[in-house]
Amino acid sequence: MSDIKKIMIVDDSRVSRMMIKANLLAKHPDWQIFEAQDGQDTLTKIANLDVDYFTVDLNMPGIDGLSLIEQLKPQFPASKFVLLTANIQQATHDKAEALCIKCVNKPITETSISTILDFFHA
Repeated sequence: MSDIKKIMIVDDSRVSRMMIKANLLAKHPDWQIFEAQDGQDTLTKIANLDVDYFTVDLNMPGIDGLSLIEQLKPQFPASKFVLLTANIQQATHDKAEALCIKCVNKPITETSISTILDFFHA
């Protein structure tokens, strides 16, 4: 992985993608940020990318966030994944933990962005 980090933001909410992107670029203006609106869009766009970090929404049409991450992890074993969710069910958090995924609650706030960055930098 290079010094310039590449991040893929996957969320069906354009507003959420914009908020995440703006907050990340405010702290890391040199990062390359890619966006996808759902799981299928991600799989199409990711083919020729080497991505360091992913933020993935849990609830999206088609492929849900956990299933998408399960598909991506073998292709990106060194990448870090954050699952964004408003779902507070323990089963979701347990499954994310089993996959070594950081679970961050929505909505997107400065605190949630800090949690994401702490995980990426750890």
